[in-house]
Amino acid sequence: MQQLHQAKIGQAYRIVAVRHSQAMPECDRQLNELGFMPGEQIVLLRRAMPGADPLVVRIGMSTFALRSAEAACVEVELEDTHG
Repeated sequence: MQQLHQAKIGQAYRIVAVRHSQAMPECDRQLNELGFMPGEQIVLLRRAMPGADPLVVRIGMSTFALRSAEAACVEVELEDTHG
């Protein structure tokens, strides 16, 4: 399991949990309202240059730009491609 901001570009992941942090206490609620829910598939499409912030991610048919601090609130695991 890892945080979304550590994900590899183009790799499919499954969201395990969305948590708040001290720096972003409302992050979990805000991301849940956008569809960042456990069990959803998510793909990191790209990182902005320079600085790799924001990150561009896709959930279903929706594409979002997230700051690294927001992406750090999303825990993911590699998508099981053998199931």
